[in-house]
Amino acid sequence: MRAMIFFLIIASPIFGDMVNPITDVCWECVLPITLSGINVTPNVQDFSNYSTPICVCAGTPPKIGIPITFWEPARMVDVTRHAYKLVGLGGIKLGKETLKNRGSVSLVPEIPSKTSFHHVHYYVFPILSLLRLLTDFQCVETGELDVAYMSEFDPLWEDESLMNIFNTEAELFGNPLAQLACIADCAQSSLNKPTDKLFWCAGCEGSLYPFGGHIAHHSGALQASSLIVHRCLARMHRMGVIKGYEETDFCEPRIMPIIKKSLYKTQIMRPIPQTSGACHALGKSDQLWGLGKSYPFGGEDDFVYLIWIKKQCCLDAVRPVLLSY
Repeated sequence: MRAMIFFLIIASPIFGDMVNPITDVCWECVLPITLSGINVTPNVQDFSNYSTPICVCAGTPPKIGIPITFWEPARMVDVTRHAYKLVGLGGIKLGKETLKNRGSVSLVPEIPSKTSFHHVHYYVFPILSLLRLLTDFQCVETGELDVAYMSEFDPLWEDESLMNIFNTEAELFGNPLAQLACIADCAQSSLNKPTDKLFWCAGCEGSLYPFGGHIAHHSGALQASSLIVHRCLARMHRMGVIKGYEETDFCEPRIMPIIKKSLYKTQIMRPIPQTSGACHALGKSDQLWGLGKSYPFGGEDDFVYLIWIKKQCCLDAVRPVLLSY
């Protein structure tokens, strides 16, 4: 897969539209950084509630170090209505689009709202490792750019009924009371403090369940694409593809079948990249960050989001590391 992607990128006539891992990244989003629970970037708000002077990791001998937290750009997700189109890689296509697998946005005759269907592609995109930044940090991701998931090859993505069989808890959250609780999550997410306990909520963007490409209430391209990104991450957690850190764990991530929303923030890279300012929590209203980030007419089929993941490391106390970002 990697060799094929490299060949297609080089051969693509639109190579120049591929996301740039330097100029299209909002590097301010690596902040805040905390050491021993103390925010060393006082101009950036930190919502962490955990503070400890040291961390101890298992081993022979045990490792004693200094706990550090920061945000790493490590994943990329693109959302498109065009099957097999890798938007983040310049728009190259790995297959043929047909009427059957094509995405859509359509009006529902009975109600004055839109529905839509989108494909999603999930990339391993370890920018810090690719640029050789913070390489001494044990929790910085290593590896190469890779396409880890394409919804076109996932029969569950298009079939809500089949998806709910594998995610039976979805039936618990389809009632008005459960959805009413999501109002609070919308408010918290818009303050960049999503409520992890309300894991079935996608903040202001709609219903997280089912983990598929159909949007029942499509209010705009940014809203729909942001919700699809959230669903994709939740699906990757359920499949065991993504690991995460508990608040008190600084040694190694663990498998989390249920997404922990506070571990993520997003930055739009296409069609119009955000290159400054704060990144955004999952579920944050697109009305607060989407102004000027999409084209009003045409060009709204394709979106690319950079996923920032909260990382927690236990730095070797014997070998200090220079922070550079």
